[in-house]
Amino acid sequence: MNPPKQTPSPRVAVFTGTFDPLTLGHLDVIKRGRLLFDKLIVGIGINPSKQLMFSVEERVALARQVVAGFDNVAVEAFEGLAVQYVRSIGAGVILRGVRTLSDMEYEFAMSLTNQRLDPGVETVFLMADGEYSHVSSSLIRQIATFGGCESLGLFVPEICVQPILEKSGHINRS
Repeated sequence: MNPPKQTPSPRVAVFTGTFDPLTLGHLDVIKRGRLLFDKLIVGIGINPSKQLMFSVEERVALARQVVAGFDNVAVEAFEGLAVQYVRSIGAGVILRGVRTLSDMEYEFAMSLTNQRLDPGVETVFLMADGEYSHVSSSLIRQIATFGGCESLGLFVPEICVQPILEKSGHINRS
């Protein structure tokens, strides 16, 4: 006999992504999302098909440092489909940030797919603050790679600047 399905909690949300690296736009969604839900989990996805700057362990460690002051925010790594992960931990909501119209098209398609896979899990979208609507993790990696190091603090939490510089080869660890 199969165990009964866990009823997902609409008061627990998971903000999913690769967060490579975590940006001020991500942090904005986390800050706002934590006020909407009793518990917010930053779910850091493991995607072997992506070229990433940081390992999953490094991304989790950095994100935990960034959200350390938020008592209702946790950070965890997950592998596989986000909707399955959300269900497995008893959450009822996937939280997503939307920056642009092209983001909305992609997120809308994902939301419909997730709804089909598990109708008990809702997706909630937060529009990016205008200040961060152009910021993406790939843009940050590009800035770091091509020498815009002094500007990184405009786009990422201060805790992330040094590790990004080290990964991009602009600073050697001593």
